[in-house]
Amino acid sequence: MIPLTFYEIGKSSSIKKINGNSKVKRHLGELGFVVGSPVKIVSVLYGNLIIQVKDSRIALNRDTANKILV
Repeated sequence: MIPLTFYEIGKSSSIKKINGNSKVKRHLGELGFVVGSPVKIVSVLYGNLIIQVKDSRIALNRDTANKILV
């Protein structure tokens, strides 16, 4: 497992684990980041990641994206 920030742009994977406290996990879960969901990094802009999860594209800062393991 590696943090999402180290994954290749344009390549799909599924979420294996989400680190962080319960508030972070709940917030990411509300955005659609749950274990088993497919994710793909669409682009990286100024250190922030644009991530496709389910049918949405969501921007996350690098610190938050580091908590998502694929």
